[in-house]
Order: sequence, then structure tokens, then C-alpha cells
Amino acid sequence: MKKWKFGIAAVVLIAAGGGLWGYWWYSTLYPSTQDAYVRAHIVDISAEVTGLVSKVYVTENQKVAQGDPLFELDDEIYRNAATEAQAQLEIAKDQQAGLDRKAKAAKAAVKSTSTAAETAHAQLTRIRALFESGDVAQAALDQAKTAAAQADTARDTARAQLQQARDAATANKDAIVSDGAAYRMAEYNLAHTKITAPADGWVSNIRLRPGSSVTAHEPLFALVDASHWWIDANFKETDLPRIRPGQPATISVDMLPGVTLKGHVASIGRGSGSTFSLLPAENASGNWVKVTQRFPVRIALDKPDPGLRVGASSSVTVDTTADAK
Repeated sequence: MKKWKFGIAAVVLIAAGGGLWGYWWYSTLYPSTQDAYVRAHIVDISAEVTGLVSKVYVTENQKVAQGDPLFELDDEIYRNAATEAQAQLEIAKDQQAGLDRKAKAAKAAVKSTSTAAETAHAQLTRIRALFESGDVAQAALDQAKTAAAQADTARDTARAQLQQARDAATANKDAIVSDGAAYRMAEYNLAHTKITAPADGWVSNIRLRPGSSVTAHEPLFALVDASHWWIDANFKETDLPRIRPGQPATISVDMLPGVTLKGHVASIGRGSGSTFSLLPAENASGNWVKVTQRFPVRIALDKPDPGLRVGASSSVTVDTTADAK
């Protein structure tokens, strides 16, 4: 009887040992964790300009497509600013045409007065020669000198007026550039009184209502981007030596019973979860206890399920026997 009981105990121990060894062997080749969560990009929706909300087109948890209207701001101020900026730009352009004509006329005046001055000086040279030979009187020489001086003055005045015209035209061109920039900015601000969805996704945490005051670049609500989903799984540091990017992974999500998702290891974190916490662990004390750390491993989903939601709890198993890609 004792031998029979001893045999049963031996069989039980061997079976238990075999089971433990099998579990250890499986967990070594297929490390898993339940400390895993569904993630997606969350976009903070804000306005580019400040104003009062006039219309809200979406509600909490509403599905939207990229480009769909989300809300509008009262655009009266921005529309008036754009109209005023456009008018100022047109005035500057009209002034430029007049200044260009004035500069062209001043240039022609410089040419004609320069020709007249050359003629007057040539005449003065001829009269001086005649005076020295006694063929003309002093009065003729004085008259020629006066005419040459007047021609020089007219030429210099024309040159000064040309420079003034050119300076005015250049300054107005600068004003056109400045007014053009102001007009484009006014149009930009006006266009951004209408806020649209930057991507396909779901509206979340919205409390916006008509009449709400909005400050530029202030986050107003969130948009869960539907284009890319992944799992952030926290594995024990003892599992990391066998995990490589590209290895296949199997994922089950608590909120999707009976559904198994496929994915692969996308990347492995360079710091443990506690390293980046707001209150990192302080181990320089006499009460230190060694704790196995966990490191984030990002699992890319090969084909996300439409029922996924950000933050959902998951379980992940990585097949370390497969070749890393």
C-alpha cells in the first residue's frame, strides 16, 4: 500500500515538474504580458485665430472624415480686416503706376536739360573765343555765361527731381510688399475662422458651444486619429533579450472577446516605464527592494479592428522563435 501511494506521489511530482518546465519553456519562447493598452494618435483641435464660436458642427464621439467642418468663428472682424487690407494694397498699386510715370517724366527732363546744358556750354566756348578775338562785346560773353549757368541749374534740378521720384517709387514698392503681406495674412486669418478635421477620426471631450470664446492655439477638444493604431505593451526586462523588432505578436483586447489580432514588434523602449514617470523611484535608501522593471514594447497592428478604442486593456504574446524582420 505504501509503495502504491509512493508511486502515485512520484507520478504527481513528475507531472507537476513537467508542467512547470513546460510553462517555463513556453513562456521563454513566447513571452506575454497583460500590461498592454491600445493606443492611437490623439490630435488636439484648436483655432489659428482668436474669436467667438458661431457654429459647432460636431458632437461628442462623432465620426468625422478629413476635411469635414468642425466649428466656425464669427468672421466679421477678419472679413473687414481682409477687405481693408485689400483696399490698401490696391491704393498702393495705383500710386505705383503714378510714381512710375512721374519717374519716367523726370528721367526725360534730365535728358533734355542735360542736352540743353551741353548746348549752352558749347555756345559759351564759342562766344568766349569770339570775345578773345575781339569779334563780340563783353555783354555777349556775359549773356552766354548766364545761359550756361541757368542750364546747369535746370539740369541739376531735374536730376534731384528724378532721384526723389525714384526714391518715392522704391518706397511705394516696399509698401506694396508690406501691404501684400498684410492682405495675405488677413486672408489667412479669415480662412482659419473655419476649422476642419485634420484626419479621419472621432471627436472626443468636446464642450464647445456657440458663443464660446476661443483663444488662438488653445486646445479645445481632441480627435482620435483613425489612421493608425498600435499596442503599447510593458514586458519584463528579463523578456527583452529574446524580443526583436519584426517578430510576430498575437493580441487579444478585453473589450473584443473572441477576437484575436495579429501584429509585430515595431520598436523597444530605451527606458523603463518608471524612468519617465512624474515621480521616479528613489532607490538610494536602506529600504530598497529589487523589483523587476518593465519596458515598453510597441506592437504595430497588421489589421486594426474597427471596434478598437484608445486605452483598452490588452494581452500580448510575442513569438520569439520567428525570425526578426
